[in-house]
Amino acid sequence: MAAADIRGPDTASMRKAYARWAPVYDVVYDKLTAPARQRAVAAALACGTHILEVGVGTGLSLEAYPTSARVTGVDLSEHMLRRAQQKVDRLGLRQVEALAVMDACRLGFPDGTFDAVVSQFVITLVPDPEAALDEFARVLRPGGEIVLANHFGAAGGALASLEEAVAPLASKVGWSSAFKAERIARWARSRGVAEVVSLESVFPGGFFKVMQLRKFA
Repeated sequence: MAAADIRGPDTASMRKAYARWAPVYDVVYDKLTAPARQRAVAAALACGTHILEVGVGTGLSLEAYPTSARVTGVDLSEHMLRRAQQKVDRLGLRQVEALAVMDACRLGFPDGTFDAVVSQFVITLVPDPEAALDEFARVLRPGGEIVLANHFGAAGGALASLEEAVAPLASKVGWSSAFKAERIARWARSRGVAEVVSLESVFPGGFFKVMQLRKFA
């Protein structure tokens, strides 16, 4: 199966999956994804302080932003966002300007609003990743960056075949095992609005990667 043929679950399925995951998400993913989250936040802040987090979830990354930042978080799941809001209130995270329910493929912001758009462990799961990337680029200022933290499938070989074989099962638990980083690079080349400037492997053992795409000025 070619990477271009792999589609994510529909939004209704994603809402159901994340409603189930919301109560235990932090326990399962906090320490596992911390290095990738920290690297993504650092990359975003290098572009400026006005940040959009798409797929903010329970807000695991929000505390990592300094109080000088202006962070807006959006997510498809109301269950996740309720937990994120509780975290903001409990910790007094003044850097968080707003949290809102929103579809990654239909962002309700004007063109060129943000210095960076961060999306962590989301792009491989949305029903139409290219449409989401189009929206990320639209709301990003010229010269700003899209920062993606994710597991991307192996480019080839036996591991790639195995990942593609288990992809339908993985998607049922809100995960993707067969999405390739090349699909994002191909989007950038075809749209001509951004370029890949970095693809960095992070803990554990390079399983997660942080990709940065810079919008052309």
